[in-house]
Amino acid sequence: MDLEEALKVVGEFGPYQKRAVAVLVLTQVYMACQSMLIVLVGSTPEYHIEQRDGVPSSQQELHRHVTFKEDIDSIVTEWFLIKQEAYKVSLAGSLFFAGLLIGNVVFGPLSDRIGRRPVYLTGLFFEVVFGYVTAFAPSYEVFAASRLLVGLMNGGIGLVCFVLTQEYVGKSYWAMTGTLTSISFAVGIALFGALGYFIRPWRSLAVVANSSGVLFFLMSVTLPESPRWLYSQGQTERAEEVLCYIAARNGEPVKHLALKRVGAAKDRNRGRRGAGVLQLVIHPVLRLRTMVLMYVWYACSLVYYGLTLGAAETSGSRYVNVAMYGLVELPAYPLCMYFINKHWAGRRKSMASFLCLAGSACFCSMFMPENAGTLLSVTSFALLGKLMVSAAFNIAYVYTSELYPTVIRNAGLGVCSMSCRVGGILAPFVPSMRALHTSMPFTVFCLSGLSAGCLGLLLPETLNGPAAETLEELSSSGQNRVLESKASLYEDDKWKSNHK
Repeated sequence: MDLEEALKVVGEFGPYQKRAVAVLVLTQVYMACQSMLIVLVGSTPEYHIEQRDGVPSSQQELHRHVTFKEDIDSIVTEWFLIKQEAYKVSLAGSLFFAGLLIGNVVFGPLSDRIGRRPVYLTGLFFEVVFGYVTAFAPSYEVFAASRLLVGLMNGGIGLVCFVLTQEYVGKSYWAMTGTLTSISFAVGIALFGALGYFIRPWRSLAVVANSSGVLFFLMSVTLPESPRWLYSQGQTERAEEVLCYIAARNGEPVKHLALKRVGAAKDRNRGRRGAGVLQLVIHPVLRLRTMVLMYVWYACSLVYYGLTLGAAETSGSRYVNVAMYGLVELPAYPLCMYFINKHWAGRRKSMASFLCLAGSACFCSMFMPENAGTLLSVTSFALLGKLMVSAAFNIAYVYTSELYPTVIRNAGLGVCSMSCRVGGILAPFVPSMRALHTSMPFTVFCLSGLSAGCLGLLLPETLNGPAAETLEELSSSGQNRVLESKASLYEDDKWKSNHK
């Protein structure tokens, strides 16, 4: 039997898989706290500079003349990151996303090569370690370096964690497990806002937010390797052992489980995959898909994190705003679950529509006066945009994992996440574009959302289609291709003849 048939025997989403997926999904709460940490620990309170003896000429003189009007303990008040030093707050946020980018590039192909489980556990362990370095950093330089390292681990394990939630279960449950991952991340943002309200000292907040990672690491140690990854690598016997292990804990013990022996084909494919990510460039179908997906992920990240990181600058309590920008995502996910499983909508149309709606919401906010009512205001349209882009982002994760074969799925997700992190790196600086014009940040978000939505329509639909395990299956599956033409079909045939 093939892998999908075997999963139906052992249970596509049995009790054990539910527990394993729950651990991975709840880990997203910890990861969300790390992603949003700079929003609260980097809060800049109102301050006054005494100028009795003229304008302070150096940062040391500035320390003696500054009076903060709010009782806030943050890296800004501890290291006086104001005036010429104010850029360091946004820089720390960008370093975290730069770490995410590097983590995606390194961890994605690495988990395709050595396995999901060892990469996930190692990354989670070191993220917790570097998270404590952040909390006890003696200087800004150490703090900034630790944020880079936390981001590196966060980016790597976030990708592998998402893939594991899908590869433990049958394909029919991929949309659900992917959506649960996004829901947990949104809940994590809201919980972090509440945590910040009750724990005001920034070092204490960093310690408490990081300590949950210890619990999730201990809970993750017993998780098995992905049976899909083992099967894609030609390790059929180990894949059978993991499936029997899952079956036993599902209460459906299987005495003998025989998977198709396709080791030779997997070995040839693994040998060609020595270049890893290079297959995304030389394979005609994957190359075009990857180009479109990279831009879609970039736009999703720029709009998602740009709106979220700007929550602290919105009028009102910064803690309530952070929680709102997390909770507003929750209605998006039931919408995702409904639309992406309907034949008249599917993955492609749903993702494109939500991106266009997010861009449209940001477009409307450009024309709202600052003193508008509660219902029709800049904040309400920004929240609507966040809801829509959250839905699109969630679909992008599920959709992308279905567009890539198992043997190169993490590498494909890693490259898409790399472009996603470029958007994340730029996101902390977009709100500061208000200095040019108050509508500039929303102009950027509007154009990004609309253009990505239109490009997303070029991708093929994957609803109810089989999940490709190897590159050969992708080339012979008969799926609609991106920008399908005689030239691309000829190029695909040429690729297959060159790799026989």
